[in-house]
Amino acid sequence: MPVSDAATVVVIGGGQSGLSAGYHLKRRGFGSALDEPAGDRTFVVLDAAPAPGGAWLERWESLRMATVNGIFDLPGFPKPPLDPEEPSRTAVPRYFANFERRTELPIVRPIQVSAVRPGPDDKLIVETNRQQWVTEAIINATGTWTNPVRPHYPGQETFTGLQLHTHDYVSAKELAGLRVAVVGGGISAIQLLEEISRVARTAWYTRRPPVFRDGQFEPEVTGREIIAKVIADVENGRPTGSVVSYTDLAWTPYALAAKARGALERRPMFTAIEAHGVREWDGSFTSVDAIVWATGFKAALAHLDPLGLRNERGGIRLIGTQVADDPRVHLIGFGPSQSTVGSNRAGRDAVQALVGHLRK
Repeated sequence: MPVSDAATVVVIGGGQSGLSAGYHLKRRGFGSALDEPAGDRTFVVLDAAPAPGGAWLERWESLRMATVNGIFDLPGFPKPPLDPEEPSRTAVPRYFANFERRTELPIVRPIQVSAVRPGPDDKLIVETNRQQWVTEAIINATGTWTNPVRPHYPGQETFTGLQLHTHDYVSAKELAGLRVAVVGGGISAIQLLEEISRVARTAWYTRRPPVFRDGQFEPEVTGREIIAKVIADVENGRPTGSVVSYTDLAWTPYALAAKARGALERRPMFTAIEAHGVREWDGSFTSVDAIVWATGFKAALAHLDPLGLRNERGGIRLIGTQVADDPRVHLIGFGPSQSTVGSNRAGRDAVQALVGHLRK
């Protein structure tokens, strides 16, 4: 039998959402499940990453703080001034590590959660590669980075060139001088397209014509409208779409630079992949040496499948952060709380709701 530990609440994921949840659990009097004795109410944060920083540890090399979409302060811990030219893969993890040292959260890493299952006495069993945890509730904060969307097209396995997903991309250096197909209509696709088009010949493919928003993004107005749409989806149990499906694309400096370079000439999706290129929608052939799949990510929730939370449409209906059909389970960094500011609020809201549930 695997070794079992116990905690009142298990937080799965140690990125911004998980750290926010841990902070608010500690503020509400929960003790560390790693201490002996630990008190009546305890928690632990299980993080798959080898060090603080979550998915930021794996962002591509050239993503600088000037081009990220903004990092909201962790609760009670304002960011120090950050060099806009510093890579986000070093700046953000350093900030997270300092927060962890300040708050002394009970974090176990690296540890992989493989499944969450119903347990005896209305408990939940969190299975990992090291031990299992018996808990009364979970706050899931696993984000999307570990679940990249990798579309399949006929003939893809015959392609002799290089194929990369955003998840695997490091820098444009490995694509210099090549003919590169960049696939995807989101923010990351535009960022990679602009960067790669400086050193390679690019062709941009999207399933739908991209829509660029006119005017400036007004967080107080546009932001509220977008969040309301996402909330409506999760409250009705509909699978959420990509960020851009709610926001449209903005004319950022990198988008304008790509346009000036002629890289934003969008093509409809190709119909097949062949050994040395792609078959265009009109039947013509385009030779390419590499395909970059900037096709986004989906919420990494497969470990929750044993709980049967998904409906027939594949969505999970939420009330706030709580799974509507299971008050023991909260999802943060999901749906309307995917942004960094949303993650912080969701961590606080999930803890508040769980405190009320546990009192009952």
